[in-house]
Amino acid sequence: MKDFHFYIPTEIEFGVNAEEQLVTLVRKYGGGAPKVLVHYGGGSAVRSGLIARTEQRLADAGIAFVTMGGVRPNPRLSLVNEGIKLCRREGVTLILAVGGGSVIDSAKAIGYGVGYEGDVWDFYVGKAAPTTTLPVGCILTIPAAGSEMSDCTVITNEQTQQKLGYSNDLGRLRFAIMNPALTATLPAYQIACGTVDIMMHTMERYFTKDTDMDMNTAMGEALLRRVRETGDALLCGEVDEPTRLRHHATLMWASSWAHNDFTGSRNISDFATHKIEHEISAIFDVAHGAGLAAVWPSWARYNKHIDYARFASFATNVMGVEPEGTVEELAEKGIEAMEAAYRRWHMPTSLSELIGRKATDDEIALMADKCTRGDTFHPGYFRPLTRQDIINILTLANK
Repeated sequence: MKDFHFYIPTEIEFGVNAEEQLVTLVRKYGGGAPKVLVHYGGGSAVRSGLIARTEQRLADAGIAFVTMGGVRPNPRLSLVNEGIKLCRREGVTLILAVGGGSVIDSAKAIGYGVGYEGDVWDFYVGKAAPTTTLPVGCILTIPAAGSEMSDCTVITNEQTQQKLGYSNDLGRLRFAIMNPALTATLPAYQIACGTVDIMMHTMERYFTKDTDMDMNTAMGEALLRRVRETGDALLCGEVDEPTRLRHHATLMWASSWAHNDFTGSRNISDFATHKIEHEISAIFDVAHGAGLAAVWPSWARYNKHIDYARFASFATNVMGVEPEGTVEELAEKGIEAMEAAYRRWHMPTSLSELIGRKATDDEIALMADKCTRGDTFHPGYFRPLTRQDIINILTLANK
């Protein structure tokens, strides 16, 4: 058993009427005379009327606000910098992210940057650490990233082609409004990407050298089983509307608990697959969940020998593989079962399938070099990966 730090300050309003608490929460966390930045992506949040309804709630309550849309998947540093300038100019006291993980990550980054005199990118490259942030809340529309309850934000620097994460408890949201009905019209592809991401946030904590954390193991396996079954129900089955809403609620709640360290603690997590995927996204601008599905099977096959028993437990306790055969055989069967699920959900299981062609040797070398910072940093805890290890994994995935 390891010592760990666990901190979840985010206030949650969950349910089909959750948005009714927006004004109360804004007044609670936005100061005596709050001024809100409504931050969003565009697309479905606008078309569905959610942005208009949110603005109307604020206006009816006499709460001042400004808006800024334009967040894209793999949120851009350039938009973060625009948001920092806007918040300073308008005297914003609270940022309301309306959307999924990309919007929330962008909002967190803006919050960090408003009170910092330097470049907010300094935090992501390790040059500085924030001492303050604007409070951030959200109306969640896509269950996937878990950013609504995590300490993490991931931003892409378009100029340097870097996609980097930064974690700090200061950045945890003050509140999250979570209405599963808002996710009921998501396209199947987004549901699939989200399901993969939720599972991977748990798997990054599950595949660890510290297998004596029995509660983490038990909770992680339960969450993974339920999310896998829910993904199959939503993406492969026929369900009535009440049942469908229940499944969407399951994914939304699982998203938060998969990435708030409930199933692990920060110092025992692996996250090598995530870091490899960040480099793929930085170059090819792919959907994060799809990138994870393309990389994980190769990461798993490359590393399963480190702890066959752990992979065998994953096979039987998560993927439902019959406990027959050696641990080596069970380990491979578990990976195959996860691959089969990805295929059922129409997710890629190789790098070449993800980007529509084989990556070149130069592209693979560049991603490995960036991921390891020139082989000076070795991501992963289950097995720290060298530059050559990452080249080998990406080559395996480049089939």
